[in-house]
Parts: sequence; C-alpha cells; structure tokens
Amino acid sequence: MTTGQISDPARGGTAGAAPTCHRADRSAERALQAVAFDAIGARYSEAFPAKSGQLAATRRLLTELRPGEPVLEIGCGTGDPTTRQLAEAGLRVTAIDLSDGMLSLARQALPGAADYHRMDLYDLGTVRAETAWGLPALGPAGAGGFAAATAFFSLILLPQREIQLALWRIRTLLRPGGLLALGMVEADLDDYPMRFLGQEIRISGFLREELAELLRQAGFTVEELNGRPYAPACSTLPPEEQLFLHCRRTA
Repeated sequence: MTTGQISDPARGGTAGAAPTCHRADRSAERALQAVAFDAIGARYSEAFPAKSGQLAATRRLLTELRPGEPVLEIGCGTGDPTTRQLAEAGLRVTAIDLSDGMLSLARQALPGAADYHRMDLYDLGTVRAETAWGLPALGPAGAGGFAAATAFFSLILLPQREIQLALWRIRTLLRPGGLLALGMVEADLDDYPMRFLGQEIRISGFLREELAELLRQAGFTVEELNGRPYAPACSTLPPEEQLFLHCRRTA
C-alpha cells in the first residue's frame, strides 16, 4: 500500500498524465468487468441474499441526513437494498454503475427512485465525468455538491492503487463534513482474478487497519468500523469478512 500524499493524474496531480496505452488497457479491463456484471444480472442478489450489514450501515447513515439532501450511490447494482432505502428516506439520489444490465434492473425495480447514470466510478471528480460520460455534476464542477455517498462493494473491483485515488476523488464531491458509507471485503488482495457466477472478475481488498489508514490519507475520519462474517449462498464462493465503515470528510 502506498503512503504519503495522494497524487491524482486525472486532476493534474504530481504524477502527471497517465500514458495513453495505460488508459486504453484500463478501459478494456473495465469494459470486461461491465460485461461480466451484465451477464450476472439478478443472480448477484441470489448469491448474496442476506444484506443485514449493508442495511444497518445505510440506516446509520440516514440518522445524519435530512429528506431532500443529495446523496451519491456508487455502484448501485440492481438498486436493492440501498437505492430503495435512500429513496424511501426522501433523499435525492444519484446512482451510478458501469453495467448497463444492472442499471436496467434498477430502473425496472425502482423507477424514479434515483437519477441513474452509467459511469466508471474511477472517473468521479475528474474532467472525464463530463467529457466521457456527460455528467459535469460528477466532475470538478460538482465539488462539494453531495451530503453523503455510499459505496458498497463497488470499489473492490478496482486495483488497490485505483481504490486509493477513487476515495480521494469521492471526497472532493462531498461537502465539508460529508459522509461516506463504505462496504469492503477484508482481504490482502490486489486485482486478483476469480470466477464469480460463471464470469471472471478481478477484486481487491485491504486488511482493516490498512483500509482505515487509506481513508485517513484520502481525507476521511473513520467514525465506525464493523466487521461481519458472511457466507455467500453460492457454494463456489468462500466465506468472507465484510467491513462496513462510517466515514466523514475532514475539512
């Protein structure tokens, strides 16, 4: 895990612009991830039917939000349960996912619950939010525009280095003191290939102490961290330790 100041090439950071070949390779890898989740579709909920930890983390978030406040849901999937919870609480939800298939399921199940958009979460807070996805409110122009964000098991689909940058970019979209409800799997993995419901995906994770330090470096205070053992309903997946973190953007 890297330490020290986070440098963001997409926002003109000290590391400079990413090479064109790297961007092309990365776009191809992310496109394959999206295709995989298009194919998985509703079976994702069948593999993870019990979501008590995610439900509890969202309820914790809702205790600090008022109806009408804007919330960004990062990796909405089928919309269940988080889009539903946020919408029922009267919040203005912007939901993004890279999978057209998942977005279609969310729109069918919960029409009007959120403004749904297809977008790579890695481009949040950067100029590509507008130039590649037509969403200026999710780029630099939208800095400080959200009261809170949720990201339940969406960042695990990025390599570790990109998770670090994505957290920093998410922070820029939150108002000072804004909240982040984060769900991750506790594992020391970096871009690890695995078969999931017949599709190959790549996942990353951190041990909880490393994750807390990563969030601190990205400009968050971790106010709560809860670990929950979880056994997926799909017998081909091993048991896992899920981490739920309630974080606040520092000034």
